[in-house]
Amino acid sequence: MSSQKKTSQRQAFKTGESIVYPAHGVGQIVAIEEQEVAGLRLELYVIDFEKDKMRLKVPVAKAEAVGMRKLSETDFVERALKVVQGRARVKRTMWSRRAQEYDAKINSGDLIAIAEVVRDLYRAESQPEQSYSERQLYEAALGRMARELAAVNAVSETEAVRLIEQNLNKGPKRGAKTAETDEDAEQEEAA
Repeated sequence: MSSQKKTSQRQAFKTGESIVYPAHGVGQIVAIEEQEVAGLRLELYVIDFEKDKMRLKVPVAKAEAVGMRKLSETDFVERALKVVQGRARVKRTMWSRRAQEYDAKINSGDLIAIAEVVRDLYRAESQPEQSYSERQLYEAALGRMARELAAVNAVSETEAVRLIEQNLNKGPKRGAKTAETDEDAEQEEAA
């Protein structure tokens, strides 16, 4: 039984396949190798993250536990694009707390959570300037989302960013807040 499970785990990801690793985004499995670590033979996925010029080795047995996953299906990508069209939901908590939550969403590896960060931190040109830390988190989320979209749709990262921005601009008009939208947001949070 256990040998059968081991085989199915090994088949989970193949060499040459693009995957999503929660803390680093889209990477490509360049090899599956065996290595001896502390007297134990371990099977490892060797993953390259070209954008970050980084290589990571993940034990095959731990890949699922750490949240490594296959690229999203196209319908899931469409759902993520619908999310960025929605109304920004910004909690009325201190920025440091919100920043931690955004960071956790970005590093969750969950495309929908990342899309929520992109939506919530997006600023149209007509809107007030973002703080440096807001901009950093927005860029990180946009980059993660764009890399996965690019890999799924087989387009360049630039084209993926353009597609995300087109969807952001389809959302509710992002101009000055009216008293009515403030009340709506409070009612949504209370619900």
